[in-house]
Amino acid sequence: MVDDMQKFGLLLDSWFVYEGEMGNQSTTRSNLSTSSESESESPICCVRKHVNILQGNPNVQAYVYRRAPHSDKLCVAFTVEGSYAHRTCKVLDECRRVVAEIKRKEANTKNVSFGIEIFQLIVYPGFDPGFAMALVLLLDQMFS
Repeated sequence: MVDDMQKFGLLLDSWFVYEGEMGNQSTTRSNLSTSSESESESPICCVRKHVNILQGNPNVQAYVYRRAPHSDKLCVAFTVEGSYAHRTCKVLDECRRVVAEIKRKEANTKNVSFGIEIFQLIVYPGFDPGFAMALVLLLDQMFS
């Protein structure tokens, strides 16, 4: 897998997401008797920070790579566009549909203002809210 990542240049400014724990059951290698060792150690996805402003869309914050079904090929599954620093981001799928958004929380009255750390995560139907929150945590690591 690292060889694939190196082919695509995915080791620099990249973060890997692995399966975690759910409730009292951990999905570690010792609990996955039906999976091979290499599958249990494979990341769910790789998130790469967009760093080259000379190529591509400068509005892109990050790319989320996943393995294509029935293949070892990595493909861009989601794109994060906007500005995480201003908490105005959209997560777009491969068809450029918005699947999640990060928006600054707005007050109902004029005299109340929220800081930059107060925001809303809006997850649209069909997108995993846990995965959306994982992307928020990664963006915070990348841009904080």
